[in-house]
Amino acid sequence: MGTQWLKVLREQWIRAKYERKEFTEPGRQLPYSNGLKEGILWKRGRDNGQFLPRKFLLSERDGCLKYFAKPDAKEPKINIKIDTINATFQPVKIKNPNGLQISYLKDNKTRNIFLYHEDGKEIVDWFNAIRAVQVHYLKVAFPVASDNEVRDHLRKFLKEGYMEKTGPRQREAFRKRWFTLDHRRLMYFKDPLDAFAKGEVFVGSREHGYSVKQGLPAGAQGSFSWQYGLTIVTPDREYLFTCETECDQQDWIAAFSWVIEQPMTPQEYASKCQDGVHFSPPAPAHQPHNREN
Repeated sequence: MGTQWLKVLREQWIRAKYERKEFTEPGRQLPYSNGLKEGILWKRGRDNGQFLPRKFLLSERDGCLKYFAKPDAKEPKINIKIDTINATFQPVKIKNPNGLQISYLKDNKTRNIFLYHEDGKEIVDWFNAIRAVQVHYLKVAFPVASDNEVRDHLRKFLKEGYMEKTGPRQREAFRKRWFTLDHRRLMYFKDPLDAFAKGEVFVGSREHGYSVKQGLPAGAQGSFSWQYGLTIVTPDREYLFTCETECDQQDWIAAFSWVIEQPMTPQEYASKCQDGVHFSPPAPAHQPHNREN
């Protein structure tokens, strides 16, 4: 994930400096000004997979990103709160060098929308504008938070890729799914471009009974084709996965381990409690807001 981000940003920085002379020519229009950004982006249809032009409006004052089904529509089709957004470059997944994925929370479930623009500079400007509004929101809401705290609590994907999973009885056949780890949300999809996850697994902290182990339990009986297993242990049950290679297995274990070692924020407690699991809240901290079947 980080390699894709760096590749897109590096290319546009070089073009900005040497082709567009943005760092030397005075008076150039900034990509995000007066608290607003508006424009047309190509959005993938949720059901038909067809990319169509849609009007988007980012508002710092309203703290949201809106998109409209028609350019002259007065009411947005979707109004996305800025603090729930995860924006990430996805040129490989979207099969476009200027692909951008917007993930956000709605009713405590994650929705994905996939976008692109013909101009690489424009898609980078949208990414930077969304991040700028998010930073503004966090600094207003938490004025004593440090820059590092604000940066660390911008939503971001920690890892994505294929694994196989089985069901709660650990006897069902393992099925190949696309997984995304968005901090404490492990989501799985039948297809990487699905709008909604088939299920989500909350990954809590070690102090509350969460851990990750290499390999599968001895009693696991479901058939699987990939040999490199791992197990996520939660207070409720164990989740079993297999990876195609040992490298994938170790990368996923490292990502889960990093999350599990982080203390849970009050917002993460609140999110988990909505799923019916309750913990005693941690001591107050300067932190931003924020199922597997």
